[in-house]
Amino acid sequence: MKAVVITESGGPEVLQLKEVEDPTVGDDEVLIKVAAAGLNRADAYQREGGHPPPKGCSPYPGLEVSGTIVSFGRNVSPGSPWNIGDQVCTLLGGGGYAEKVAVPAAQLLPVPEGVSLRDAACIPEVACTVWSTVFMTSHLSPGESFLIHGGSSGIGTFAIQISKYLGIKVFVTAGSEDKLQACKDLGADVCINYKKEDFAARIKEETEGKGVDVILDNMGGSYLQRNLDSLSIDGRLFILGFQGGTTAELNLSPLLAKRLTIQAAGMRARSPENKAKIVKEVEKNVL
Repeated sequence: MKAVVITESGGPEVLQLKEVEDPTVGDDEVLIKVAAAGLNRADAYQREGGHPPPKGCSPYPGLEVSGTIVSFGRNVSPGSPWNIGDQVCTLLGGGGYAEKVAVPAAQLLPVPEGVSLRDAACIPEVACTVWSTVFMTSHLSPGESFLIHGGSSGIGTFAIQISKYLGIKVFVTAGSEDKLQACKDLGADVCINYKKEDFAARIKEETEGKGVDVILDNMGGSYLQRNLDSLSIDGRLFILGFQGGTTAELNLSPLLAKRLTIQAAGMRARSPENKAKIVKEVEKNVL
């Protein structure tokens, strides 16, 4: 098959289309003929040399795809619940920039009705990331408030829509008026241009000093203290990325005084069993 290969660390020019061996289909896996692959920041980090694939994962980029099932592993039976020819989308540990991928059957999601295969390729990573972090771990609930940093990103736009559907008040940050308008169009209640104002001060103003219940953060170190200052009593901070650095000097007092929780996780390095659990919850609650 053909696959996009990272020939060395660098810019987009290091990506080359090459002939490689077809993937080996494990006993609990299915083989998918790829229709489309999602592009994620982790793919760019891997290409630049800063985000190597976890042990045992494909060295080729691509963390999510859509496509058609073409064969089953030994332990996967037709109709349980998948059949040859079904259109699906799925999380991957890597290898999505290829003509074929082998993936555990338990990680498959159906392509929603009315959604093209091209668009479906963009569903698994954002849906599984947001649902597993914000809802399964941080337990964001109807009636609570939620701050999303990077509201116009793939993660952000998905988080806005699912949160508004569930009756949650949504605050977002973004760096331009166009991005803020896009967030507002998706239903965000309060849109903050972080380049023009301090988001922590604005959150304090908008919530009359209470703060928000949950924050989803992609910045890390540079936002850590202000995130803690922006949380309410029993607030939860979930960190997804470190675009603002991996270190911070921190005043721990708010953690104790407000009983705050800080958690962090990625999706790629999770075990197949954990991914399967998340996928099951996403299919049940989102799709």
